Amino acid sequence: NIFSMPGLIFVVSIYTFPYVFIMLANTLELIASDLEDAASILGASRVRVALTVTLPMVLPAILSGFVLAVLQALALFGSPAILALPAGFHTITTQIWALFQYPPKVEMAAAFSVPLFLATALLLLIQKQLLGRRGYATIGGKGGARRRIPLGPWRLPALAGCLGVMACSIFLPYGILAKAAVARAWAQPLAAENLTLANFALTFGHGATRSAIVNTLELGIMTACVGAGLAALLAYVVNRKLIPGHQLLAFLALAPVVIPGVVLAVALFVAYTRPPLVLYGSLWILFVAYLTKEMPVGYSQSDATFKGVHPELEEAGRILGAGRLRVLGEITAPLARSGIIATWCFVFIGVIRELSASIILFTPNTKVISVVIFDLKEEGQFGAIAVLGLFMLGMTLAAVVVMQTLLGRDVIGTKD
Repeated sequence: NIFSMPGLIFVVSIYTFPYVFIMLANTLELIASDLEDAASILGASRVRVALTVTLPMVLPAILSGFVLAVLQALALFGSPAILALPAGFHTITTQIWALFQYPPKVEMAAAFSVPLFLATALLLLIQKQLLGRRGYATIGGKGGARRRIPLGPWRLPALAGCLGVMACSIFLPYGILAKAAVARAWAQPLAAENLTLANFALTFGHGATRSAIVNTLELGIMTACVGAGLAALLAYVVNRKLIPGHQLLAFLALAPVVIPGVVLAVALFVAYTRPPLVLYGSLWILFVAYLTKEMPVGYSQSDATFKGVHPELEEAGRILGAGRLRVLGEITAPLARSGIIATWCFVFIGVIRELSASIILFTPNTKVISVVIFDLKEEGQFGAIAVLGLFMLGMTLAAVVVMQTLLGRDVIGTKD
């Protein structure tokens, strides 16, 4: 039963695991293969190499991914709103949203937000205590060619596990969406008399839907470009300790992840609906909300990336006479490029599916796809929802393919 606490946990797990996976994939790409080969030559088994060489190198990314996944789950609104409320129970975000319904209880909503801030501080403290003063980074950048590791009898179980994750998160959900998009009645068998393309014509023929698609693309591209650049700059400043109080800067960059989107939206609504700066009614208020909301995701990815680029590489360049900007452009940027590309994709994907802030800040002229889908869900238009869901999937895949094609990097995995 998906309308239950175990069902909600299952959906949230599917929602958060890609964040951890891409962080680990980009960190593993920076680990030189000759480090593992050297341990093997000295007689270490594959298990010992993994535990003593590979695991310490990726530990910062694992902890960053864990913290990000937990905080994303705590601050998530969309899935609990759809699954928890019909089941008769609240999460903290849906309870805060309920407190803003008429008559609004702003003070109680603010009190409910305090545990989220405390959870952020506690998780960041645990991460710092576990890592201590240890740092794990590659000194030589990328190593030699990647070599396959024979799994022996574990090959089929490993394949089954990977296919199981892919089935639960991709194949089955989007298979149902594809069926609903071309079916007259989505719950009936997909027979010839049940096939139709009317859902596509109805969805894309509506002027409000086309306007929402344009608004979503504009906001996604603009927020991703600004967010990726700002996140990379903050992560570089914090990791290289360029200014006093860099730890506070890191905390502030991660803090917005625990602010529920509905709370952020109400705060922006109050702040920007009156002079001197009136943004409500334009896309700019959504841009501010999206940039604030997605900054922790972008910063965490960039932070894990710069942790894998050792400062000694930059120091060697400066010793040879290169300035900081030249070192940054010729040494740091090439090594961190895949992580920054992943940050761009993270932010873009997060923006095009954001709901909690959009549902409060939109106007008839500034609707985005997620708001249209939410309205269609209230109307029971599952065919149109399926069409827009597949369209959002297409935009996501297009973003990854374009980035890989233009920049020649594999954003979602390692490259041979």
